[in-house]
Amino acid sequence: MAVSTAAGPMPNALTTGRLPKGTIWMVLGGSWLLLGIIFALVQMAGGTKQYNLVGALFLGTVLFNILVFVISYLVEGVRQARDRLATSLVTTAFIIALLPLVSLIYTVLLNGLGRMIQPSFFSQSMRNVLGAEGGAVHAIVGTLEITAVAALISVPIGLLTSIYLVEYGRGALARVITFMVDVMTGIPSIVAGLFAYALFVLVTGNVGYRSGFGGSVALAVLMIPVVVRSSEEMLKLVPNELREASYALGVPKWLTIIKIVIPTSIAGITTGVMLSIARVIGETAPLLIIAGLTASVNYDLFNDRMMTLPVFVYTQYSNQGANQSDFVNRAWAGALTLILIVMALNLIARLIARIFAPKLGR
Repeated sequence: MAVSTAAGPMPNALTTGRLPKGTIWMVLGGSWLLLGIIFALVQMAGGTKQYNLVGALFLGTVLFNILVFVISYLVEGVRQARDRLATSLVTTAFIIALLPLVSLIYTVLLNGLGRMIQPSFFSQSMRNVLGAEGGAVHAIVGTLEITAVAALISVPIGLLTSIYLVEYGRGALARVITFMVDVMTGIPSIVAGLFAYALFVLVTGNVGYRSGFGGSVALAVLMIPVVVRSSEEMLKLVPNELREASYALGVPKWLTIIKIVIPTSIAGITTGVMLSIARVIGETAPLLIIAGLTASVNYDLFNDRMMTLPVFVYTQYSNQGANQSDFVNRAWAGALTLILIVMALNLIARLIARIFAPKLGR
């Protein structure tokens, strides 16, 4: 127990049977720092080029669990030590779940940042480039155009479908739509590319058809079920009391949906749309089939082949020239650019959700 004085309770100390506030976080930071130093020394002794950050974090977290139990056992007793060990294991599970993300971001930054910060990467295409020069402007343009059109196709269809299922859908038709959405969720991405290719071959009669718009259709097939499912769950979270209050004031159902239901759930719907975009923006197989690949910039979605960032990364890595490091560096830079685009889209989505979300009073 903490000792009380006339001025108030004294802060906890090691002699009171309780660990001081912040001890656990200091132990975690100290464990990471210790293992980080050890791994740095091992790296210098072994002459390796890349620092094993993930290994240091993982073993540091394991050491943290051991130290927390021992320190708590010596100061607080076995009962409190067991409680702190259980809490530290939960923290460890969270950290281990984040390690793949940390490893991915660290590796991509380490390998791609040097090439990406060069001005030529965002100002040049790969047209007539065989050496270290060249960039990914043609792939960036293609990715943004194809993904934007895919979102324009899939978001209205997916949102209207989810509104029907939540607000109007009853009986066999609603069950069939739900079943088909579930089936579409598990469709392999290459099947969506084959569907779009077959569709445009039938429509145009051109067996060698390739275009950015075809890629947008293929990505829309993959996006629609994600938009439907996420929007459906968000619409279900809107309290029925809000709908009933609107009906009681004489507002028709369609206007209630537009003015009450959708604005209330707009934050979750926007998040679902961003998840669907993140789901498809890195797809390679369907775009290889229907959008093709090119070394030149193409702004026309409806005419000729169009390069995208995932296909750019794939081709740079798989079709390396005489100097392999130039192609590999461009591949890493393209992967980093794709990650940054997804991050920017998520930040924009959060901003839109905050602006258009209903302003609730106290």
